[in-house]
Amino acid sequence: MDFDLTSEQSMIRKEVRRFAQKEIAPQAEEMERTGEYPYEIIKKMAGLGLMGIPFPEAYGGMGGSWVAMHLCIEEVSRVDGALGGLLDVTTSVVGQEIAVFGTEKQKKKWLVPIAQGKEIGAFGLTEPNSGSDAGALQTTAELKGGEWVLNGTKQFITNIGLDCASMIIVAARVKGGDNADTISTFIVPKNAPGFRLGERYRKIAWHSSATHEVVLSDCRVPKENLLGDPQRGFAQHLAVLETGRISIAAIAVGVAQACLDEALKHARDRKQFGRPIFDFQAIQFKLADMAVSIELARNQYLKAAWLKDQGRPHAFEASAAKLYASEMAEKVASDALEIHGGYGLMEEYPVARYYKGVKILQIVEGTSEVQRLIIGRILASQAKKQGF
Repeated sequence: MDFDLTSEQSMIRKEVRRFAQKEIAPQAEEMERTGEYPYEIIKKMAGLGLMGIPFPEAYGGMGGSWVAMHLCIEEVSRVDGALGGLLDVTTSVVGQEIAVFGTEKQKKKWLVPIAQGKEIGAFGLTEPNSGSDAGALQTTAELKGGEWVLNGTKQFITNIGLDCASMIIVAARVKGGDNADTISTFIVPKNAPGFRLGERYRKIAWHSSATHEVVLSDCRVPKENLLGDPQRGFAQHLAVLETGRISIAAIAVGVAQACLDEALKHARDRKQFGRPIFDFQAIQFKLADMAVSIELARNQYLKAAWLKDQGRPHAFEASAAKLYASEMAEKVASDALEIHGGYGLMEEYPVARYYKGVKILQIVEGTSEVQRLIIGRILASQAKKQGF
C-alpha cells in the first residue's frame, strides 16, 4: 500500500499552495467583506490550468488525475473556501458531466473553454420545492419545432452570476414524446432566449461566490443541447455529484487546516499567566484532536479520489469523506475560534471568516442526513449480498 503522491501530484500541490498564498490570501478578507467577484484571480487560476487538471489535453485539460484536482481544491480552500466551491462546481460537476456524457461536438464546444478556464459552468438541480428530494423537481422540457423549450425555476445556483459563466446544465422533466416524465439534462447557455438571471442571494458567508436564482420562461435551446442519455439524466446528475462530494470534503479539509494553522499560531503568540497558552495541556489536547481529525478526513477524500482514478466503485468512500470532513470542519472551526477567545469574534481574524463559512459544507452536494441515507443503503445492499 503506497501513500506517496506522484511527482506530478506533489508538484501541483506545491504550485497551487504557492499561488494561493501569494495571489488569493492577501485578498480573501476583502473579497468576503465586499462580495466582489474575483475575476482577476479566476483569470490567474485559468492561466495555471486549475479548472482543467483531470480532463484530457485534447479538450483543453492537463491530462492529470482526480487526486491532483482535489489536492488543488484543498489548497485553494485553505485560503478561500468560496473559490474551492467554484472549482467544485465548474470542474468536478459541470465539466465532468460534459466530459463523461457529452457528444464529441458538445465537448469541443463546451468542455474546452471550461477546462481552459475561459468560461465557467453552473449546475441546475435544486428548485424551490425540491432540495434533498431532487427527484421531485418541477422544471419541464418539451421538444417543439426542433428546439427544447424549458420552463421552471432553479435556486442556489453557484457561479451563474459571474460574467464569465457561459452556461448551466439543467435537469428537467420531459413532457410529451417517448421520454415523457423522465428526467433529462440540457446544456442551457446564458444567452438563450427565455433565460433570466434571478436575484443574487444574500448569504452569511461565501459573499464572493456568485449564487443566484435562475428563471427559465419558454427558454429555447437547440435539440442537440440534450446531454447524454435522455432516459438517464437524473442518474447522470447523481453520478457527478459523487465526485462533488469528494470536492466538498477537500474544501472542508482545506478550511479546517487553515483553522488549525491560525489556532496554532495564536496559541504560540498569546500569553496568559506568564506563558504561551500553547503550554497549557487543555489547549494542546484541543489542537491535537484538531490535527488528528483533519488528517483522517484528508486520507478519506484522497482514497475516494484515488479509487475514482482507478475506475473503481467509490460511492461509500465519497459519501463517507463528505460526511466526516464537513462535520469535522465545523468542529475544528469552533475549536479554533474558542482558542482565540474574544479575538475569534473579531472579523479581522481569519477564524471568524472560516467559522461562518463551514456550515454550508454540510448542506451542499447532499446534506449530512442524505449522506447517512446513502451509506445506510450501501450497508443494506452489502448485508443482503452476505446473506444477513
